This record gives sequence, structure tokens and C-alpha cells, in this order.
Amino acid sequence: MRINADFTQRVLLHADEIDWLDSPMPGVSRRPLDRIGGEVARATSIVRYAAGSRFSPHVHHGGEEFIVLEGVFQDEHGDFPVGAYIRNPPQSRHEPGSEPGCVIFVKLWQFDPEDRTQVRLDLAKMGAVADAARPGVAVTPLFKDAREEVRLELWSPGATAAMPMDGGAELFVLEGAAEESGEALRRHSWLRVPPGGRVALTAGPEGARIWIKSGHLREITLPPS
Repeated sequence: MRINADFTQRVLLHADEIDWLDSPMPGVSRRPLDRIGGEVARATSIVRYAAGSRFSPHVHHGGEEFIVLEGVFQDEHGDFPVGAYIRNPPQSRHEPGSEPGCVIFVKLWQFDPEDRTQVRLDLAKMGAVADAARPGVAVTPLFKDAREEVRLELWSPGATAAMPMDGGAELFVLEGAAEESGEALRRHSWLRVPPGGRVALTAGPEGARIWIKSGHLREITLPPS
């Protein structure tokens, strides 16, 4: 399966316009954003767990990164409410599910194969630092290595800035709204910008809270065929 698999192209999707597709596990459905592969795939998706649903235990050979958008995500490592940011590195194992139900934004098979850094953060408890180069923008760093940088950005109403994205970037709007290159972004909009691209954002009247990953599209990691 190939969905938005040309990483030289800019892609903008709005989650509320994408149909839910059933996964192989009862009660778990997905909104695909990009995907290369079958059930084992390099994928970016929004995943919904119905109350009481769960996946069987499995190993993330290519790593898993996600943010909890609604409800509470659960596994043997704990309960993760809205705003939890998790990185389960390659070769990590868990049995995910949700008794109350949840929705997550999740990325699979997009790690450096040698990465073994486990990250579990609560975005609601983290501060932000004003960016002197971009008035009205504050940044919460989430992860950084030689391959990529992940951060949460808080944009004040009307804040505007242009950013080169030499290694490509993905933006996911958690709250609020913004405009990018003349197109509207709203809650749970996802934008992918190819390497060598540029992001020119202007926050809407209520501001915006945006998850941003950059640098990682120079090299596309794929699972074994």
C-alpha cells in the first residue's frame, strides 16, 4: 500500500475529512496520512481505540512515536492522557490498548535504526521558551539528535514567521488555527513539507499549538519487504 508516498511533494490533509478504516484488531481504526507497506509499514496515521480495545503484544522493530489527542492510551508502562508524547525506540515492546478509549497521532518505522532512547513526556507539564528570532512564538523542545528535531510550538494570535526546512518537516496542529502559503490549517491538520522546502505560517485569531518534526525527510527509513 502506498499513500502520499512521494516525499518530494508537499501534502496538506485535514483529519476530519478522512474516513476511518478498520485495522486488523477489533475496535481499532485508522485515518492514514502517509504509508508505504502493508500491515508492517512506514506510516503516519491517526489511530482510534474504542473503549476496551487493545492490540496484542508486539515489538516495534522500526520504532513508534505518538501523541495522545483524546482519552487515555494504556500499556504495561502506564496510563498516558491527552498531551502525552511518547517515543518507543526500535526493538521496544508493549501491549497497547485503552479501557476508556483514545485517539493518537502516531508514526511508525521512522527512527534511526540505532536509536534506543525512550521518551515519555507530558506536554501539559512542560514550559516553553520564547524564540527571539520569531516574535510571538514559544518553543518546547521534545527530542533532538543528529537526524531530526521534534518540538512543540505555541503561536500567539497573528504571529507570523517563515522557516526554511532543508531536511523537510511535518506539522500537526494540536489546537487553534493558522495559514500556511495561503492554505488554512485547523485542529488536526497535517502538513508535510519536502526537503529544501519552506514553511511560512501566520497564526489565526486564537493562536495555534503545533507539533513540528524537522530534518527527518532527508533519509526515508522503510521496513523490510
